[in-house]
Amino acid sequence: MINKNFNLNEGIRENEIRLADKEESIIIKTNEALNRAREEGLDLVMISPKAKPPVCRIMDYNKFLYEQSKKEKEARKNQKVVDIKEIRLRPNIEEHDIEIKANNAKKFLSNDNKVKVSIRFRGRENNYTHAGNKVFDIFISKIGDIAVIEKAPKLEGNNMIMILTPKR
Repeated sequence: MINKNFNLNEGIRENEIRLADKEESIIIKTNEALNRAREEGLDLVMISPKAKPPVCRIMDYNKFLYEQSKKEKEARKNQKVVDIKEIRLRPNIEEHDIEIKANNAKKFLSNDNKVKVSIRFRGRENNYTHAGNKVFDIFISKIGDIAVIEKAPKLEGNNMIMILTPKR
């Protein structure tokens, strides 16, 4: 996010500041720096308020905000959002059904999405969590050529969860 709360001109309450130009950095009184900025028709902007003394720069404040927003938009454009798609299985699922779910997972992985594979245990199925491990082993054998296990199968309450990511 762009910080639009820069102190500028009369909003700077410090007695002395460090005025940073392109070629030099000098410590001067705030009034002198403010007079310089007015002579040039620009603003005195406090860039780093926590420094001792605070760092200020003479610049066109509106142009500075515009350039900051352009940089932020460019950074947002280059960002890749990774979605997590979920595939739910059952402990007593048939082999063909696992194959269909694996094909769906391959589609998700080919689109660079992560896949969360979960098995829900109900009632007496909680006593047979080893069946869930077998289902995960079969699922991994079907999809192992294009996926990497990011998070190994783990029992969390009534659910066993595994997270897969695409191979690079």
